[in-house]
Amino acid sequence: MPFIPHTPSDVEAMLGAIGVAHLETLFEEIPSELRAPPLELPPALGEMAVGRLMRERAEGDGSGLCFIGAGAYEHHIPAAVWEIAGRGEFMTAYTPYQAEASQGTLRLLYEFQTMMAGLTGMDAGNASMYDGATSLAEAVLMAARATTNQGGKILLPETVHPHHRAVVRAMTRDLDLEVVEIPFDPVEGRVSLKALNRFHGQKVAALVIPQPNFFGMLEEVDTLTDWARHEGAIVVGQVNPVALGLLKPPGQWGASGADIACGDGQPLGIPLSSGGPYFGFLCCKQALIRQMPGRIVGKTTDPEGRTGYILTLQAREQHIRRAKATSNICTNQGLMTVAASIHLSLLGPDGLARTAATCHARTRALVEKLTTIPGVTRVFQGPFFHEAVLRLPKPIAPALARLARLGINGGYRLGESYPELDQTILVCATETRTEADLDRYADTLSWVLNVKEG
Repeated sequence: MPFIPHTPSDVEAMLGAIGVAHLETLFEEIPSELRAPPLELPPALGEMAVGRLMRERAEGDGSGLCFIGAGAYEHHIPAAVWEIAGRGEFMTAYTPYQAEASQGTLRLLYEFQTMMAGLTGMDAGNASMYDGATSLAEAVLMAARATTNQGGKILLPETVHPHHRAVVRAMTRDLDLEVVEIPFDPVEGRVSLKALNRFHGQKVAALVIPQPNFFGMLEEVDTLTDWARHEGAIVVGQVNPVALGLLKPPGQWGASGADIACGDGQPLGIPLSSGGPYFGFLCCKQALIRQMPGRIVGKTTDPEGRTGYILTLQAREQHIRRAKATSNICTNQGLMTVAASIHLSLLGPDGLARTAATCHARTRALVEKLTTIPGVTRVFQGPFFHEAVLRLPKPIAPALARLARLGINGGYRLGESYPELDQTILVCATETRTEADLDRYADTLSWVLNVKEG
């Protein structure tokens, strides 16, 4: 619907109708310390000026070669994805409350849920989340609700993305939940049984297992899953959907599989776009389906036997008693879900597997080239997907800044989140990087590390 702002005379008339002198009077019951200060907005601009400003800001992102991953990845997106997703039927579609008027949107969400459930090896999936961080936090809350009578700790490895861990802490801070971060093995860069075994015999509600983890390393998911099962804990698998083109899905981990699978859907047809919007996915086994937030679209038949799609489960507080609601998620990143569904449909299982294999091959080639530079070494040993941690012989910040000036986004500085890894960077190469791109990075980094300061 169009946005029609109220004029000052409109506001005055409405206040007069309800017998209130000032707009602020409507908010007097909110304590002053909880009110946000007025926005300090710049003077209004015309359409042409706004367009120029936004183009300048977009150009500020640059167009250099990107070797940064860390949760947001530059993948090839077929032109058909956003040509279709940009159609008016999808671009302007909102929450499908009226099934009879929303069959197209509902069917697409159903297909998305089906694809994600199949990709993760789970029984069901919901119609998407805000992003990977909030999908993990919601998965942790699901696990806590499912074990509410048991209590127990939520074990959250440090190999989970630091931003995602911060969101989990923020969303559980005021709840009666104990979130314990598990250190990683300094040689392998992943969770070890030694770190977990100190919780043996204690009450453990859930264990989060990232695959691949934030360092790009592959966790020993079968061993970790079976350990959690032995302790009576729920297993939450946080996965990269592209990696699942090659790797075992969470539903097949260990002897009985993970209980919940979540992750960020950005690699599935969503451009980097200066940081968003992205979307998250959340899938689970049948036993936990009523703990799932958001909504689940189902497939049925009408009295005449025709296929129809409906909102089967809705966990929002506006639909049920607030005390029984599991989430207040409303906007389900619908447009991003549309793009991801189209992207997956175009790739198919073979295409997704080829993409994953190419990403892995490109990163292996990148690591081999960079580690031939004197002083550059790989930090963690073992299998990885499409990211790796490298140690540089010179301070990281100046080296990355110099690379950026030369048109190369060289990696993610790990010292900001992991002080013990202060001299390291996380590098990534996807299928979009060519052999020439890898050579350019290696040659440029070699020059940067050998140039004399000053």
